[in-house]
Amino acid sequence: MKKDVLYVRMFGHFEMEWNEKKLLNGAKSRESQFAFLMQMILHYRKEGVSKDQLKQAVFEERELENDNHALRSVMYNARRKLLQEGLPDLVYFVRKGDRYFWNEEIPVWEDACEMERLQEEARKAVRAEQKLAAYVDACHLYRGEFLETQSGTIWVAKESRRYHSMFCSCMENAVELLRADKDFMQMEELGILASKVDPLADWESVTMEALVSSGRHMEARKLYNDTQEMYFSEQGLRPSRRLYELMQNLGAQIEHDYAVLDDIQKHLSMEDEDKNGGYLCTYPVFQGIYQMVLRMMRRNGQSVYLMLCTVTDYKGNPMKDGAKLDELSQRLGDAICHSVRRSDAINRYGKGQYLVLLVNTTRENCSVVQRRINHNFIVGRQRTGVQYHVNSVICTLDQERVIMGKGEN
Repeated sequence: MKKDVLYVRMFGHFEMEWNEKKLLNGAKSRESQFAFLMQMILHYRKEGVSKDQLKQAVFEERELENDNHALRSVMYNARRKLLQEGLPDLVYFVRKGDRYFWNEEIPVWEDACEMERLQEEARKAVRAEQKLAAYVDACHLYRGEFLETQSGTIWVAKESRRYHSMFCSCMENAVELLRADKDFMQMEELGILASKVDPLADWESVTMEALVSSGRHMEARKLYNDTQEMYFSEQGLRPSRRLYELMQNLGAQIEHDYAVLDDIQKHLSMEDEDKNGGYLCTYPVFQGIYQMVLRMMRRNGQSVYLMLCTVTDYKGNPMKDGAKLDELSQRLGDAICHSVRRSDAINRYGKGQYLVLLVNTTRENCSVVQRRINHNFIVGRQRTGVQYHVNSVICTLDQERVIMGKGEN
């Protein structure tokens, strides 16, 4: 960092630093009128801020008898504080007409402004490596939403959307260039960074692509499972279609060393040897099992049912959120696993929902399974319950043609 430059960070938590000294300390000072004043003045230091905009930013919706006097008081106290922190003795807030500007004699480095500069530099760059360097540097500046603790403020919300869109654009352009160069290591690093600063926005697909493309299959599988669990826990969603497609392609890329059939079979069954109850699996695996069962049904005449189990509240309505839902979802999964056969497949489809594929059974036995699940799930005077929907799995000729990719011989 250069000496006698005011460094300002707007992404994530607001920070100011002068000659390696932080100017804000503690959560209370971040939310102070001093912070609100500095945020707007510094961010709009080139175009300036009107008095009315400043008053709204500093005082928000509070009613004041003399808001002009109150604003002058805040500016006076801010100047005194900046002097105490070691800044030069100058007029910091320069008034020109009805607008206030930051004094240009004190240079400012702001991460948001720098991000815009780097994006523009990347757009104008001719060489691919120059474009990539600028886009990657821009992505690294983004440490979270613009002034994330003040997302309810109108001007902050507007800028937050703009910079998030800018970050996404820089990420997409950087990934495209890294993909072309087959630089999967840097692509992985960028994906991890994006997932951290912009969570639940599908950036895991960038990391997943890098892992799959570089042959790190075990890590790719772990990432998919971890991502699936995180999306369920936070939003009750399944991972994106992009992640699912990468997971599907992963199986086709795995190659093993030469081995005899007995060793291969032992390895295939190794992970399931000590497990009891139903087979709890990820959605891609569950879908694969479902499609295989469809293929087999016309040959062996099995009766198969698909059951959807949903956690309900005390009124019998499906629960969609709430702290209690996570614990109930886990308990429902355990109850299902201990209530079905080892040959039945289970998938945690969404927050508070499970799919169960019951193979070679009857409609009457589905009711038996439901009673078992209730017995294992409902404890004492528990007011929550489980809602069940059951469909018979029927494989028509048209379905088989779609699955097989050809007509019947």
